[in-house]
Amino acid sequence: MVAPPQAGTRFDLPIASTGRPLAAGTGPLAPLLTVWHHRTLIGRLARRDIEARHRGSALGLLWSVLNPLIMMAAYTFMFTMIFRARWGSGGGGTAEFAVLMFSGMVLFTIFAECANRAPGLMLENLSYIKKVVFPLEIMPVVVLLSALFNAAIGFVILAVFSLVVMGPPPLTVLLLPLVLLPLCLFTLGLAWVLSAAGVFLRDLRQVVTVLVTVMMFLSPIFYPVSAVPAEVQAVILANPLAILLERSKDVMFWGHGLPPVEWTLVCLGSLVWAWLGHTFFVKTRRGFADVV
Repeated sequence: MVAPPQAGTRFDLPIASTGRPLAAGTGPLAPLLTVWHHRTLIGRLARRDIEARHRGSALGLLWSVLNPLIMMAAYTFMFTMIFRARWGSGGGGTAEFAVLMFSGMVLFTIFAECANRAPGLMLENLSYIKKVVFPLEIMPVVVLLSALFNAAIGFVILAVFSLVVMGPPPLTVLLLPLVLLPLCLFTLGLAWVLSAAGVFLRDLRQVVTVLVTVMMFLSPIFYPVSAVPAEVQAVILANPLAILLERSKDVMFWGHGLPPVEWTLVCLGSLVWAWLGHTFFVKTRRGFADVV
């Protein structure tokens, strides 16, 4: 993975909001308006979160490069040397499998890092609940930006290895941000739900950690959906990340564009999910102070 989740990272500076929190009834665009409304504060907190991860360590930000390399080497050894896995029909070699697998790991880690951190996010920053007038709904956004920073480093590493192993990428690689958009919206919606629910359900973090691991192996990271038996494909495709992981490989390696209708539906569904998660968070945060 790009970087292990840092569940104990705190946002320790009492920074005031630049504006009042938005109301929950703003409509499906409420998540986007929240990000735009507090964009300066979000950027400052995201930078401090990234710096806090490596503060005091000897190698500092170099760990953001070493972690994905170590994980890629470990998974490649396990699946290609022990399980003799090959991508799809088996035509590709070990190096190609490593590149394709790592591309899926980079995207999945964006989701995994946010999901794993979200249940404890409010409890680790109690000062913002009890003492400071603060737009709590931006904290999952900060975590998402931190995960995207790690993913950006992972994509740079992926680009280098892909260029060596598979040659120059197709022009469709420019469509990758369109794959990341619904992934970020879906992840943000889930982070809002989990961060709010984690205040009331203290065991949620352990449950989420297990479920994220299960989702990793049920996602087309180590295999394409086409390699799964037909009777099991429905289970894999029920995973909301499956389509996005498949489409990411289409645009990065195979030169296939995004189906317009499918992409539009996925984006709309992700936006609605983000709105529902945002609304759930805003409505439940009124009880945070009473519980903590």
